[in-house]
Amino acid sequence: MCGIVLSVGPEADPAIFRRMLATLVPRGEVTETRYESGLLAGTRRLRVVDRDRAVQPWLSADERWLLCYNGEVFNHHELRAELTALGHRFTSASDTEVVLAAFERWGEEMVTRLRGEYALAIAERPTGRVYLARDPLGVKPLYWSRAPGCLHVASEVKALVPARAPVTEVPPGHHGWVDEDHRVHLRPYVDLLALGADQPPVTDPDEAALLVRDTLTDSIRVRLDTDLTVGVVLSGGLDSSLALLHTAQSHPDCVAVTVGAPGSPDLAYARRLAQELGVPHEVVELRPRDIRLADVREAIRISELTEYGDIINAVVSVPIFRRLRELGVKVVLTGDGSDELFGGYPMYHEVGPAASRRLFLHKIRNLCRTELQRVDRTSMGFGVEARVPFLDLALVELAMRLPLDLKMRDGQEKWIVRRAFADLLPDYIRRRPKNPMSYSSGLHERARLYKPLFARLHRSFGYDLLEPVRRDFDSVLTRCGNDLDAAMAAGRARPDYTMLEHARDLVGAARWNAAPMVRRLVTPRRTRGDGAPLPG
Repeated sequence: MCGIVLSVGPEADPAIFRRMLATLVPRGEVTETRYESGLLAGTRRLRVVDRDRAVQPWLSADERWLLCYNGEVFNHHELRAELTALGHRFTSASDTEVVLAAFERWGEEMVTRLRGEYALAIAERPTGRVYLARDPLGVKPLYWSRAPGCLHVASEVKALVPARAPVTEVPPGHHGWVDEDHRVHLRPYVDLLALGADQPPVTDPDEAALLVRDTLTDSIRVRLDTDLTVGVVLSGGLDSSLALLHTAQSHPDCVAVTVGAPGSPDLAYARRLAQELGVPHEVVELRPRDIRLADVREAIRISELTEYGDIINAVVSVPIFRRLRELGVKVVLTGDGSDELFGGYPMYHEVGPAASRRLFLHKIRNLCRTELQRVDRTSMGFGVEARVPFLDLALVELAMRLPLDLKMRDGQEKWIVRRAFADLLPDYIRRRPKNPMSYSSGLHERARLYKPLFARLHRSFGYDLLEPVRRDFDSVLTRCGNDLDAAMAAGRARPDYTMLEHARDLVGAARWNAAPMVRRLVTPRRTRGDGAPLPG
């Protein structure tokens, strides 16, 4: 896992390149660079696989190709065996070397063979052409910008701000070439808006449960292929609990980390599960009054997010990964993505099947700029690699073959997941309803006080070179009666909240935050018989 930067072209400036790479220092442990005429390439590498020999940028044996690579390819052992049988000789045990060898052997078709979470750039050194590719769901980020005589590629928007040129995202599931004139030609190798459409639906509950169990278990298995201590971001909900239950079986030295306000349900559920499994449990207690403007500003700086709700969730995520770094944990599993696959939000169940399917696919397509961006930036901002087993392409495709009545049944969302693992999950976890992390215990309402400042803070970092902060799409969707077309049109017409909307929101947040103080003022103090206050 890394942060990568490339500057390609006759006007590639080493000073700008160094400033760009410096912004990605938190993503890794060691900076590795290569300077050539017309090609500047560098990584900030987090040493996870073959920690001593997987040095980047990686050159092919004939020195024609140069690879900068961020992420993990989980089937690199199988690809290595196949390539070895075809005559390739490897000099390391890294997935980095496998990726470039696969490209040399299969060219652009390589991406159809990779199973992983990755973003990469491969430069053809004699011509200056660059091949770009991003994983199917966009778990790992990739952006580019073009200046006169130079094209820049980087893992984060902040790395491209020094170039002072408009920034464009490489979409998830896309790949293609930057030609000698720095024109970018990308095309999809996975159609995220048609997932599962070419396969038969799975309607039998028993068959569906077996497929979900096997597919998710395998997805978690390949993401646990490491000799490092593994962490799990544990909310005590269904998805993160499944991640911990599997992780504890193969990594007995794993650690769980939970954030929450004192007395919150998340902490109670998470503590109980961790204690029952005998897993070390780190608790980050975060009271609403602990969230200050400086915390919001730092969350925006790290995350680069453009929707208000995502920014608020980032405020809560930052302390989790800060603690993981303090613990020396470099690899973690999260439960993100399950709600988008298995119907964790009410909107999916308030429209007909065809409209529901479109909502599912729209949410999945945009995870790269919402939830997955939050996970990547807040984790890698502290040198922690977050792996997302619920968003393995095989599981996503399977989920889109399941009818809605297997996702919501008997008043329970994600019903099929609960059934698939009924024998593994403790009953109190299996029956627990969804509880969004930052909306519980007042953390969301506290961060909401600062919403009117989000857009200004975002602009102050130069992130509007990609796009500005805009109103939460889910709120637009709700106002439009979950009509996707109407919501998209409304979002384009009025991208951000008005001053009046911000004012109303601020009044509501202020009222909520003032309530505890009012209660303390009006509640009579208990006293002992001598008039002195009781302790506690």
